Amino acid sequence: MARKPIPVIVLAGFLGSGKTTLLNHLLRASRGTRIGVIVNDFGSIEIDAMTVAGQLGDSTVSLGNGCLCCAVDASELDVFLDKLTRPAARLDVIVIEASGLAEPQELVRMLLASDNERIVYGGLVQVVDAAEFDATRERHPEIDRQLGIADLIVLNKADRIGEAAGQLLRERITALAGGAAVMPATYGRIDPELLFECRPRTERVGQLSFEDLRDDDHDDDHDDEDHDGHLHAAYETVSFSSAGPLHPRRLLDFLDSRPDGLYRIKGFVDFGAADPHNRYAIHAVGRFLRFHPEPWPDGAERVTQLVLIGSGIDTGALLKELDAARTAGPQDAPDEHSMWGVLRFVQEEEAAP
Repeated sequence: MARKPIPVIVLAGFLGSGKTTLLNHLLRASRGTRIGVIVNDFGSIEIDAMTVAGQLGDSTVSLGNGCLCCAVDASELDVFLDKLTRPAARLDVIVIEASGLAEPQELVRMLLASDNERIVYGGLVQVVDAAEFDATRERHPEIDRQLGIADLIVLNKADRIGEAAGQLLRERITALAGGAAVMPATYGRIDPELLFECRPRTERVGQLSFEDLRDDDHDDDHDDEDHDGHLHAAYETVSFSSAGPLHPRRLLDFLDSRPDGLYRIKGFVDFGAADPHNRYAIHAVGRFLRFHPEPWPDGAERVTQLVLIGSGIDTGALLKELDAARTAGPQDAPDEHSMWGVLRFVQEEEAAP
């Protein structure tokens, strides 16, 4: 099968919100996942962390002065994406750290308009300083607009304002963000699995890598995380499986009315007789949705398997709605036009024959 497209995540936030701290955490905590980084502002990206994550050589963009990461203009974005998505780089995810004064919607627009078939939009993550939110909003009223287009909001430095004030601030920001998921964090620590799929750790044969030498440091970090609560404690994960096919129209009805706080949906969908030759990989992040049809693997069990990730979501209600999307026997078979809605979210060059 063709290699899966590489998700490209835009990491935005005003100066001092903690974008670079969050990015450094992702690089440290990726545990073997290869992350390419583009920054359009110079930041304190830790060289050690980039080494741990396997970012040297072709997996990075270098300036003439030898910097491991690059400051770029948005107009250069496609050039750097072309380099980072070469098969030789073997990247799993790309993170673009926007300048603290950048307009993130411009980067998102360019990603969505890109002709690079090796990438897929991975979402806009807006980092907010919980302790300075009101002051930041007074200085930069455009933050309301940026929150309104974000797919995920990381409420950083949440430990500085207390639990009660933090809950009130989450509610305010959720309203400004049109229901996007809002995740509290301390020192930018969020679970990388919230943003991208981490490679499983495999047994290594041969000499120790720099990553192995950092294991003791990782254990120290883990102690701190246990003290503050597990990183995944702030969000919920829902797994849904169906041995029977889903009805295309009812699934789209569910997707069109995704509840507040539902951030990601991933997995495979069986549409049964509506397309018996293909299963459909689904990739939804925030408001973005894409289907990718691919032939059923030989001998594969024809089931729908989905994972939904969000914050403050009603897991029981989600499962009930997905149950209602099942096809209820031959009398409920979808008609010949039922797949049209799904195919609107399939790239033309990827559409099933």
